[in-house]
Amino acid sequence: MAESHSHADDKLSRSLSEEKSSLSYQGVYTCPVCRHGQISALPLMDAFACNFCRHIFTADLDKQRVQVVDGSQPLSWRWTGKTWKATHRREDLDLTWEIWLVGIALVFLPPTLIGLAYHTFPPMPNSYCTTLSPWDLLQSGGICSAYWFPVVWTVLTFFSHLSFVSWLVLEHFQFPLYVALKVRWQQLLRQRA
Repeated sequence: MAESHSHADDKLSRSLSEEKSSLSYQGVYTCPVCRHGQISALPLMDAFACNFCRHIFTADLDKQRVQVVDGSQPLSWRWTGKTWKATHRREDLDLTWEIWLVGIALVFLPPTLIGLAYHTFPPMPNSYCTTLSPWDLLQSGGICSAYWFPVVWTVLTFFSHLSFVSWLVLEHFQFPLYVALKVRWQQLLRQRA
């Protein structure tokens, strides 16, 4: 009995995979954003939704495309019959160049300004602070800790801006691994609440 049930399931899954050669509102497909969930048609709407990442998609069945409508960027994918292929438009590439330039400026400009200020106005050469090593400085109780502050502040500024820009890039491009981790994190937070 179990063998016949499993054989029937295999037959059904094979027939479903054969039917998935074209995009339709009756089908269930792997989510193109998170690659973990499945998208299916929303009742009474001409749209799809993912059961894992909760993204909503509009569909162009003639062109076999779906587009995310709940995101900040108009990301779209074309259904090849078995997988999704990302589609890129020319105007998106121009925006991408602007985003990269702004991101690079946000990462490097603030630490550069802090570093230039530090090198423009260095501590006095004969001051007690310049002769101490970082270890001696810690042992002396941090009397001259202001000498090391600009260096530490420059490094912290660089890494904090790098983390902000990295987060923005991940949000913009919606990499599948990032989306899956974000969804799992939200599920963990909901379970704890």
